[in-house]
Amino acid sequence: MDVIIQAHNLKVNAAIEEYARRKVGKLDRYLPNIQDVRIDLAHENTRRGSNLVSAQITVRHKRGAILRAEEKSAGEINTAIDSAVDKMYRRIQRFKGKRSRKGRERFIATIEELDIAEDIPDVEEYVDEYVGEEVETTAEPETPVSLIDRRKVIELTPMTEHEAIEQMELLGHTFFVFFNMEASAVNILYRREHGGYGILIPSAP
Repeated sequence: MDVIIQAHNLKVNAAIEEYARRKVGKLDRYLPNIQDVRIDLAHENTRRGSNLVSAQITVRHKRGAILRAEEKSAGEINTAIDSAVDKMYRRIQRFKGKRSRKGRERFIATIEELDIAEDIPDVEEYVDEYVGEEVETTAEPETPVSLIDRRKVIELTPMTEHEAIEQMELLGHTFFVFFNMEASAVNILYRREHGGYGILIPSAP
């Protein structure tokens, strides 16, 4: 399992690097077949003048799934690393959760992986809290940001709607852009406020 550490506006000394590697070093015991782990550590100044440090952990599985967890702290970088690792444990628990294995098993653990994986200490068994009937929401949309601060090119992997749900949850996002291989079109998956999921299907006039 390769571990890559990147820093942004933050000096990573030998002690921080050793701590970060030690914290993620056991992940492959709980999730076999990890290809690599990337740790992004950063320091940022808020508008109020306070300092924040963040730790983002990205796990790439050999079958293509990506698990991501990020946490910020007003304290030491080690605190952010600890919190991000704890959140990653919950991502892994979802990946290992007992769910219907329809289609390709890119975003759920195989029986063989479950047999050799160790249980994560002090992490409850995954329960899919978003499966259920959809409920309409009347929440007002947020005011759009007037300026574009970042543009990002994303690689669209062909997948089914079921696989898109799994990948979105493993990333911890509330929406996910993917190429729907069943519809041969780009779709946008999103999590509904009161449970369930929705799909946006772009259409040119």
